[in-house]
Amino acid sequence: MSDLLSDDVLARLQDLHPRVIDLHLGRLEALLEDMGHPEKRLPPVIHVAGTNGKGSTIAFMKAILEAAGYSVHVYTSPHLVDFAERITLNGKFISEAKLTDLLLRIEDYCKGREITFFEVTTAAAFLAYSETPADILLLETGLGGRLDATNVIEAPAVTVITPISRDHEDFLGNSIAKIAVEKAGILKADCPAVIGPQDDKALEVIEKRASGLNTPLHSCKENWDFSVTAGSWTYKGGPLSGENAFPALAGSHQIANAATALAALELLPGSFTISRHAVAAGLQSVSWPARLQKLTRGPLISQLPNGVTLWLDGGHNEAAAERIAEYFEHLAAENEQPLFLVSGMLNTKDQISYFRKLQPFVEKAYAIPIDGEKAATPPEELARMGQQAGIDMAPACTPEEAIDCLMPYLGKRPCNLLIAGSLYLAGKILKSNG
Repeated sequence: MSDLLSDDVLARLQDLHPRVIDLHLGRLEALLEDMGHPEKRLPPVIHVAGTNGKGSTIAFMKAILEAAGYSVHVYTSPHLVDFAERITLNGKFISEAKLTDLLLRIEDYCKGREITFFEVTTAAAFLAYSETPADILLLETGLGGRLDATNVIEAPAVTVITPISRDHEDFLGNSIAKIAVEKAGILKADCPAVIGPQDDKALEVIEKRASGLNTPLHSCKENWDFSVTAGSWTYKGGPLSGENAFPALAGSHQIANAATALAALELLPGSFTISRHAVAAGLQSVSWPARLQKLTRGPLISQLPNGVTLWLDGGHNEAAAERIAEYFEHLAAENEQPLFLVSGMLNTKDQISYFRKLQPFVEKAYAIPIDGEKAATPPEELARMGQQAGIDMAPACTPEEAIDCLMPYLGKRPCNLLIAGSLYLAGKILKSNG
């Protein structure tokens, strides 16, 4: 039996990556043709694009569908700790043996051709889904939509576009309207699309694209909506309408994600039956790591004094920081506990804008590196950006050192400590503290 691991094959597949990323679907389409078109042998697909909330919306749909008794495949990216997190087969991460076998088969199909890492791993995922029966596949775009590797799906059951904001501007454009053009590229003729809460400029682009394709749009405010009260929230749409308890995922923004999920599930073909009981169960069982996740174990928890609540969030753009700020503003109104920040970020992000959203709530912060990430901003530079945004921020070499430096503040009274700024940082924290 071979001792070869999936990581070994993934490393070899990364060597096939073009030196310059040229976004188009031709490479993947050629590979899928050689593979016998596994993308044409999938269960019904819900295809999800957007800037913020994609993963959480998928997590809600998965939890509710499983509560309704359906078997669910899921494709998301990036992973936090292990690559297998990207490919969920019937509710479970793909096994190491299955993943290694798939990647070896894909490697043989590639025959040294130039192809991006995301394209080749998406092909592997399609092969896995085509060979393992399930009732439905929840498919998340990786970058954009129009030229994303997942966009080879010709006729999804439903498409979803979550809120669009600025991110990946080098590839998608430097304005909301340009980014919306890319995200709206997942819309298909005659395939219903659920549109989450959007900036007016983004919505205009989406509506123009839909009109040209004859795509039925089901937009927030126009076709469905939600409202929040002190103790519950209400979805207003089709058959899943009703009052709900707050979901297991923290933050008021998760209400919008949950409502978007319900709007999408309502548009599934008649063969799917979802009850209000399944909705209630799914909202409480939902899980999505590194999104305002409260950590409860691990070395960092052991390092902290009593009374400190440790939070982890992988959001990395201005819109994500705004959602984080809203949550801690709400917490501060309830208990007046101060917030401290440990942050590491990539230099591909708008770091100053991110910090400006958090500045009103952060009492003291430290910038740290993200080990192994070439694009990570050095702590000294990141701390200067934090200072430009008005945060009292200094550099540190590790999360542990940052906590040590914060100890005089953390021990004074109950408080919140947030580690945030990058999914790559969140993954490294979870690996040793999850």
